Amino acid sequence: MPLTSPEHPSGTDRVAEVAGHRSYGSYDAFINVQGDEPFVSEAAVRDAAAIVTSERFPLGTAAAHADDDILAMPQVVKVIAADDGRALYFSRAPIPWLREPDDAPLRAGIIRQHIGVYAYTRDALAAWVALPPHPLERIERLEQLRPLAAGLAMGVAVVRESPAGGVDTEDDLKRANARWTELSAERP
Repeated sequence: MPLTSPEHPSGTDRVAEVAGHRSYGSYDAFINVQGDEPFVSEAAVRDAAAIVTSERFPLGTAAAHADDDILAMPQVVKVIAADDGRALYFSRAPIPWLREPDDAPLRAGIIRQHIGVYAYTRDALAAWVALPPHPLERIERLEQLRPLAAGLAMGVAVVRESPAGGVDTEDDLKRANARWTELSAERP
């Protein structure tokens, strides 16, 4: 039996359903760890939450520095942020695009891999799910493009740890199962 409605188009919509329960009425902020990223680091969760609880931005997420090899991987979501940490765009495509090969060292310093965690204020969560899915969201299959397209500000915390990676392919699933087995063996 599902804990939330199976009709929700995204994880954020599921979080909004839970946030609407009376027992969570006093909560001011909510965290969503994407189901396809089971090994999100503590730092990613903590830093995304801090963006929201510090009131820097009403929405928060996390990213990590990455090598340019991720740019050719559509299953890896990339993010570009402004100087103040506000997300400008998320994409499965290679962003930023390298127009001139001589600019490769400049690009190398700003490649970021998105980590599947979101933080929301109660109001920002309600605003997000009240929006209809945006064409950009539907094209890229990235729910975070819905609030960006509507002008909602989302901060990006850049964490030091490389992300463990999502579970998007059969190989990813094998790697995740091996990691789970390893972590389970370490626990008493």
